[in-house]
Amino acid sequence: MKIRMLLLVLLGAAALFASGCSSLGYYFQAASGQLNLLAARRPLAAVLADPATAPALRARIERARHLREFASRALALPDNQSYTGYSDLGRPYAVWNVIGADALSVDPKQWCYPIAGCVSYRGYFDAAAAKEYAAQLAAQGLDVHSYGVPAYSTLGWFADPLLNTFINWPDTEIARLLFHELAHQVAYAKNDSEFNESFAVSVEQEGMRRWLAAEGTEADRATWARMQAMRADFTDLVLGYRERLRKIYASDLDSAGKLAAKQREFAAMAEHYARLKRERWQGYAGYDAWFGGQMNNATLASVSLYTRLVPDFERLLAAEHNDLPRFYARVRELAELPRAERLDALKAAAAAP
Repeated sequence: MKIRMLLLVLLGAAALFASGCSSLGYYFQAASGQLNLLAARRPLAAVLADPATAPALRARIERARHLREFASRALALPDNQSYTGYSDLGRPYAVWNVIGADALSVDPKQWCYPIAGCVSYRGYFDAAAAKEYAAQLAAQGLDVHSYGVPAYSTLGWFADPLLNTFINWPDTEIARLLFHELAHQVAYAKNDSEFNESFAVSVEQEGMRRWLAAEGTEADRATWARMQAMRADFTDLVLGYRERLRKIYASDLDSAGKLAAKQREFAAMAEHYARLKRERWQGYAGYDAWFGGQMNNATLASVSLYTRLVPDFERLLAAEHNDLPRFYARVRELAELPRAERLDALKAAAAAP
């Protein structure tokens, strides 16, 4: 009942900020979707004690519970009720995000909300609704990218549960997801998706290094090293072409010339990926769906949000002598700064001896 009342209060508050019926409808689906997710939540102890729980699911939940304990014990991540319950949503993703960008810009469109502030995506609990909204943006001439998300953080407002959308992943992937989502509860800069996601990725990666050193098997370490190498190749590829496109869009070419150059760059990136996959990845096809879809400015933005500032956060952690609580405190200080000052302050702090 407390959850239901709180969500109703949030919905009412959101309605005060809504600019019209479409905004109110969006907030209603967000509140009802969150309520349904939490209503399906069962305490882990109850799921484990239930004779109807399949042995395979019981084993995965036990493993995830251990990883959750490691996150608080060894990484100083919040020790609260998040990921101490389990929800089966009966669908492959928790939410579907939509990102939009102008046809001649690599910067994503922003959406602003009463609590979370402005973010670079719009989330839906229903795939059809996300697809419909993506079509609306495309009709306005925007580049659009819509994709499923297995988990998200409510920033500590609610006890986020383990979900069927990721519970069967390998240990390495569940670990990195839990470390990432819990990091969002440590520090959150309103109106700055890139800062928030890059910080969470830096915590995720440091958490994985520590977990693999303390508890990982040789197979875990080998798998992680291989996946990290491919993620780094993918990120370097995408961000490199994003920078090339940024320069093209800022050039003196007319619009037709910029659009033609844009098509050439995306074609070149696809060819570069094919060589990378063939020559370095032994045919690994994990990114085929990303490259097989409609690549555009919005798909580039979906990658840069999560990666561009990670090196700065890693340098900041090193400057704090790899002390995670001190690192978290510095990041919280940065999160309180005005957005215009935050990036310069992060780079200055990361450069400190």
